[in-house]
Amino acid sequence: MSVYFLSDLHLGAPYMPDSRSREKKIVAFLDSIKDKAETIYLLGDILDYWYEYKYVVPRGYVRFFGKLAELCDSGIKIVWLIGNHDIWIYDYIPSELGVKVIDGSLVETIQGKKIFMQHGDGVGKTDASFRFIRGMFRNRFCQWLYSGIHPRWTVPFAYKWSSHSRKEGEGKSVPARNLMKNLLDFAVDYHSRHTAINYFIFGHVHILEREKIDTDCEMIVLGEWIRTFSYAKMDNGEIRLEKWSN
Repeated sequence: MSVYFLSDLHLGAPYMPDSRSREKKIVAFLDSIKDKAETIYLLGDILDYWYEYKYVVPRGYVRFFGKLAELCDSGIKIVWLIGNHDIWIYDYIPSELGVKVIDGSLVETIQGKKIFMQHGDGVGKTDASFRFIRGMFRNRFCQWLYSGIHPRWTVPFAYKWSSHSRKEGEGKSVPARNLMKNLLDFAVDYHSRHTAINYFIFGHVHILEREKIDTDCEMIVLGEWIRTFSYAKMDNGEIRLEKWSN
């Protein structure tokens, strides 16, 4: 059985064309691996925005959530590492779908290889403004205040923020490469202190790439499901980068 890794689906993003078509494509991919997968790791920014209130959840994602629930019910383990867009997952996705949710980094031994996983926004050196915003978004008091605002205001605001961030980053290959360097520097430093790590796997950067860290260690960046539709597949301790074209 195989292990799959994918990230940055950004489902529900209103600034991307034909979001429903992308969701159906992702569901078709998940359906195609249901008889091959032992575990699926979702490395963040799976949803472009999600804020889970106590008694209600946002509309949308029905086909995707249904497929995740089906896979979990069939015995496939699904692990969702929170990114910087889908921060506010609380109880609904774990309890209703059966998905294990992790906020932060995860180190696991898979098929005899030790793997460090994280979305990528919370490692290495980041600027002060990003650290401030990231800390504010994860602050329990700020989350409580935000939950008191009616969704008719918070949801459009969140999508506008996300759209602005995406437009700011469009075509900026230098910042993307800077993010890649940040991930690589982190992996090299971490590996110098934890030499048993065989793979570092990240999302966040929207680049599909792998870099050698040491003789028996690589860094893998998973790309995205906006244009590339890329993922990693692990068999017998070896990871391949692939693209879904159906």
